[in-house]
Amino acid sequence: MGLIRRNKKGSDSIIQNSNQWEILDDGTQTTRSDIDFTQIQVPQDSPKNLQEVASEIVPDNDVAPTAATSDKETKKLRKPWIKRFDAYIMKKFLGTFFFIILLLFAVIVMFDINEKLDAMLAAPLKETVFKYFLNFIPYFMNQFAPLFVFISVIYFTSKMADHSEIIAILSSGISFRRLTVPYLVSATIIALITLVLALYIIPPANVKRIEYTNQWVKNKRVDYGDNIQLQIRPGVMVYMARYDNITKHGSRISIDEYNGNILKTRLTAADASYDTLGRWKLLNYELRKFNGERESLTKGQSMDTLLDFSPRDFLIAKNDQETLTSPELRRYISEQKKRGVANIQQFEIEYEKRFAMTAAAFILTIIGLSLSSRKVRGGMGLNIGIGLLLSFSYILFMTVTQTFAVNGYTSPRVAMWIPNILYLIIAIFLYRKASR
Repeated sequence: MGLIRRNKKGSDSIIQNSNQWEILDDGTQTTRSDIDFTQIQVPQDSPKNLQEVASEIVPDNDVAPTAATSDKETKKLRKPWIKRFDAYIMKKFLGTFFFIILLLFAVIVMFDINEKLDAMLAAPLKETVFKYFLNFIPYFMNQFAPLFVFISVIYFTSKMADHSEIIAILSSGISFRRLTVPYLVSATIIALITLVLALYIIPPANVKRIEYTNQWVKNKRVDYGDNIQLQIRPGVMVYMARYDNITKHGSRISIDEYNGNILKTRLTAADASYDTLGRWKLLNYELRKFNGERESLTKGQSMDTLLDFSPRDFLIAKNDQETLTSPELRRYISEQKKRGVANIQQFEIEYEKRFAMTAAAFILTIIGLSLSSRKVRGGMGLNIGIGLLLSFSYILFMTVTQTFAVNGYTSPRVAMWIPNILYLIIAIFLYRKASR
């Protein structure tokens, strides 16, 4: 019940549950208190519910809320899309991730300089810094991103569990499933960054980095080819006895065109040269055309051709797959399969690996959270040790499956996704166990 009192200045105020007033019986009563207030008025008819009481006790200066006021109050009551503890965990996750990258990058750079010291002293300092190390940073970050993600989650989550922060979060009513959300959001940010780097940014950077290592460290380019044979388009086969990529010169070339199993034309030349415009020039050539039992022969000194192949199609170096963006890699694999080129497993592995490594960020995040969310007797060191063991086992397992794909025991796609499937099963098991 609300009671209206008036003070000496005549202003109104509302008193609820006041012990200074006493109502003797129903009806309108007037009484005095020890304080110098005038009187209290109580309604004669007792209200049936509190809503009627509230409607009767309205201050004189109250104004009905307007639409603008209602909109403002609604905006104030609207919950933010990200909670404070979400931002706290994401800040710790991403901060620890990039800190570990910088820390380990400094260590790797020291080992790399020690290994390539003679070459780096011979090379110009500008090329070493801007052509090698500047392009080595994104390559290094992306190569070991799953490992960094796993170590980051293990480290900062173990630290939070050791300080009883995880217990406090779960005790406040937040479920373990809800706790997983900021981890997955952070993993998504990292996965998107690594995916964009792997698909479009790192391959052009690898071109410069590999050029530097080929020039100053160790030349791994393939500049010569012998007994080259490939199909440039359906029904057209090319054979070349030898090709030198330094002089852009080939010898004893033969181009055969078939209609089904029937040979239609054969073009042979003693020498062939490849120019910068992508054209092949044949020297001392002979062109034979077959029409049933008839044969026609044409000879000449030189012939310009537009053969649809380049030295890059048959001179394949060890790291060439790392220099192609994913659209270029997909196109190259498709063309090489049509031409009957056999040694393209590394290109297929590289293409599938870029997506598989991105998905690994989510799997290893779940495993890391499940392992380190509880305080254990061994402390944070035990969790970090388990995390490192699982991380290196994942990388080792992926290396083994790559070998299976190269040797033809399985397809590159299956080989790259087997570790993710196996560790996804482990992640589900550990997550269910941790959420109990």
